[in-house]
Amino acid sequence: MTDPIDDNANDNKGDNTDEMSFAELFESYDTKIGRELSQGDMVEGEIISIGSTNVYVDTGTKSDGVVAKIELLDENGEFVYKAGDKLKLYVVSLSESEVILSKALSGAGKAAMLQDASQDGTPVEGKVTEVIKGGFSVDIMGKRAFCPVSQMDVKYVENQEEYIGQTHHFLITRYEENGRNIVVSRRELLNEEIKEKQKIYFEKVKEGDLVQGTVTKLMSYGAFIELIPGVEGMAHISELSWSRIEKPEEVLQPGDVVTVKLLKIESAKESDNLKISLSMKQTSANPWDSMESSFNTGDQVTGKVVRLTSFGAFVEIVPGVDGLVHISEMSHTRRILKPDDVVQVGEQVQVVIKSIDMDSKRISLSIKDALGDPWTGAAAKYEINSIVEGRLEKKENFGLFINIEPGVTGLMPASNISNAANSSDFEKLKPGDSVQVMIQAVDEENRRLTLTSPDQKDGDNWKQFAGSKKSSSLGTMESLFREAMKKKK
Repeated sequence: MTDPIDDNANDNKGDNTDEMSFAELFESYDTKIGRELSQGDMVEGEIISIGSTNVYVDTGTKSDGVVAKIELLDENGEFVYKAGDKLKLYVVSLSESEVILSKALSGAGKAAMLQDASQDGTPVEGKVTEVIKGGFSVDIMGKRAFCPVSQMDVKYVENQEEYIGQTHHFLITRYEENGRNIVVSRRELLNEEIKEKQKIYFEKVKEGDLVQGTVTKLMSYGAFIELIPGVEGMAHISELSWSRIEKPEEVLQPGDVVTVKLLKIESAKESDNLKISLSMKQTSANPWDSMESSFNTGDQVTGKVVRLTSFGAFVEIVPGVDGLVHISEMSHTRRILKPDDVVQVGEQVQVVIKSIDMDSKRISLSIKDALGDPWTGAAAKYEINSIVEGRLEKKENFGLFINIEPGVTGLMPASNISNAANSSDFEKLKPGDSVQVMIQAVDEENRRLTLTSPDQKDGDNWKQFAGSKKSSSLGTMESLFREAMKKKK
C-alpha cells in the first residue's frame, strides 16, 4: 500500500512548514513523540498531501499515515477530497516510519481484533459468501458472520443473489461465544456515511437551486427522485409537467436522470431524515408567460384533446396550456349531446382561438369554426328555383325536414306537399330516402331553407305562403316559378 516513488506527494508533505516557526514545529514534533498507535486504533487526521496512488494523513504521531487513494473514491469512482480535509481511518499495520491506514479493518488485521472492533464500533471488511435463511453469510477475517437481509442495505433488497461475492464494510453488532456467533450490519455504516454526505451536500445547495437526480419510484401522486445516494426528494404529480397529466408514467420512468428545482427542504417530524420537495416543471418557463405574444384571437391552431367533461373538451395547444371547446362549439352540422361523440382523448384536432383571458388563464376554443360554417354563402350557393337532391331526415305534421348537405337542412311545409303534383310520393317517403326538391326561399341569417316540389301546382296555399314576411321576394319567386312551369309544359 506504500507508494515510495510518489515523489510529488512527498514533496508536498512539507508545503506548510514555512508557515510555522521553528518553536512551533519543535513543540508539535515533541507532542507527537509522546503518542503511540496500536493496530486497530481509529485515527482522525488531516490530509497532508495527495499523490497519484496514495493519500498521506497526519496521524498525530511522529509517523505519517498512508491510505490507498482507491479506498477513498466515491460511488462514482471520483476522488473528492483535498489537502486539509479530515478523514476517519483505522490502523491496519504500522512501522517506525509509516502507519498503514484503511477505512475499515480487513484481512491485514488479526482475528483477535474483532472483539475490540465490536466494542469500539470499528468497521471491518467482509465478503458475502452465500444467501442463507433470513440473510447472508459473510466471511470476516476467516470467521463466519451473519448479516440479516434488512441490515445489508439502506434500500429494500429485492435480489439477494446479486450481493454474493461482493466485499463491503460492516459493523459488528454482536460478538458472542469467542467469535462463534457474530452478527454484522452494513446498513448502520451506510446510514452514517449518508448522514455525512447529506451534511456536505446541503452545505452546497439551497432552496431554489437546480440539481440533477435519478427517478427511483413512481406513485399515483408523484415521483421519488434520488439526488445523491441516501438523499431522496418527492416531486408531486402537479410539479412534473406544465401539461395536464393523469399518471407520472406519462412523462417519467424509473431510472430517468432529470433536472429538478429544490422547492423546500425541511426536517421530517417523525425521523431525522429531511423532507425535500422538488419540481420538474419549474426548471422551464411557464408557457402562459408567452401566450399573449404567441397567439391571437382568431388564430387557427392544432391541439391535442387532453380531457373530456360533460360540457366540452379541453384541448392542449402548447405543452402546459389548454383551452375549452364548449359542446356548443363542436359542430355546425349536428346537435352534440356528448363530447366523445365528436372527439377522443389523445386526438389531434384543429381549433380556432375565440378568446384568451390572461388574468384567469382561460382560453375559449372552437372546433366548428375551424371546420367552417356550411351556412356561410348559402344564399349564393342555393339559388331560388334551383333543383337539388336531398335525403329525408324527419317527418312532422307540419312538413318534411330534408337534409341537403351536412349541416344544412330545409323544410318542405305541409302546404307545399299538398300542392305538389306528386304529393303522394312525398307522403310515402321514409327517413333516409333521397328526393329531389326545389329551393323556394333562403334565409342565411336565420339558417332557414324553404323547399317545395319541382312540379308544384298553382293554388291558394302557394299564394298564402308567398304573402308571408318575405312577400316581395316570394312574389317575384312566384312569377319566376310560373314561367318555369310554362316552359316545362
